[in-house]
Amino acid sequence: WPNIWTMPIENRVNMLTTGIRAPVGVKVFGSDLETIDDLSNQIAIVLRNVPGAASIITEPILGAPYLDIKIDRDEIARYNLTIEDVNAVIESAIGGVTISTTVEGRERYPIQMRYPRELRGDPNRIRRVLVPIPSGSTIPLGEIAQISIVTGPAMIKDEDGSLAAYINVDFSGVSLGQFVGDAKMAVQKEIIDAGKLPAGYRIAWSGQYEFQERANRRLAILVPLTLAIVFLLLYMNTGSIAKTLIILLAVPFSAIGAVWFLWFLNYNISVAVWVGLIALLGVDAETAIFMLLYLDLACDDAKSKDKMNNLSDLKEAIVEGAVKRVRPKFMTVATTFIGLFPVMLATGSGSDVMKRIAAPMIGGLATSFGMELLVYPAIFLLWKWWGEVRKKSLE
Repeated sequence: WPNIWTMPIENRVNMLTTGIRAPVGVKVFGSDLETIDDLSNQIAIVLRNVPGAASIITEPILGAPYLDIKIDRDEIARYNLTIEDVNAVIESAIGGVTISTTVEGRERYPIQMRYPRELRGDPNRIRRVLVPIPSGSTIPLGEIAQISIVTGPAMIKDEDGSLAAYINVDFSGVSLGQFVGDAKMAVQKEIIDAGKLPAGYRIAWSGQYEFQERANRRLAILVPLTLAIVFLLLYMNTGSIAKTLIILLAVPFSAIGAVWFLWFLNYNISVAVWVGLIALLGVDAETAIFMLLYLDLACDDAKSKDKMNNLSDLKEAIVEGAVKRVRPKFMTVATTFIGLFPVMLATGSGSDVMKRIAAPMIGGLATSFGMELLVYPAIFLLWKWWGEVRKKSLE
């Protein structure tokens, strides 16, 4: 009976997709069950010493008891018997055969015939099972077959054309990526580099880690692609690479708060967190565009009034534009907080995923709110001064 401390639906999904019941699984592939079993036990010992390991369970593939009946072909030939004759007696007397069906209204029950349990409960009694011979008499089964109890595989698993054994690994106190990274280094050092992995045998990591690896490969494409699309859209809107880069400063500004808030809540990086970060990128880019718009409008208004001749005029215009941005910026952040904060208090189904989506947005908007009001104007001041106003003041 395996210990499965997980939700039923999650366990079923994991079993159907990876065959592993735990967050992390190690699959050992090879051609010989005894070698695979020995290698699995060695890996389990190594994994128990990895920091954060909570439970290491090796699914047993050997050790199941079997009743082994080896028919002596020379002996059955003396009595003019065939293998099929002896197997028929073994099946009917020990295993049981269906001879009829009883009808109970709408219900049907098979009727099986075999020896009672007291006559087939141990090898000595099975040796006395009588086998009829063509001459009309009977002989004990023990005279024409060797009967013994042997151990064999409890379950034979096959994957990718090789025999396989699974090791279920649970951990606590560390992130999934950190634990698997440490576990891989330990297995590499203690098993592979030590020459304990025979030729033709291999090790694969599975479970939820397999999903994370697949997600990381996709995110490695999607995140840069998202940034490229945002950059292209911003450039099409502003027509200036400098303005586009200034707007994209919202990414590190918001990332500071997002990382801090995730650390405070003890959330690990996951696909849900990345979804929240990508959504945060869009919201911050939007608010940064409005901040840049207000600063541009203030500077253009000062130019029209011929009040953009020196550094003092530039500072006065930027302060005026930034002050106008305080109220809409505050309203944007406040409405987002009001909409997302109830998600952080939710406890129903799916709340764990929604919290990890909302957390980066809440933390990121908190820091970007201050950064865009304090740092953006200073960066805009340097860009305008060295790009336009300084030349005009020198003239």
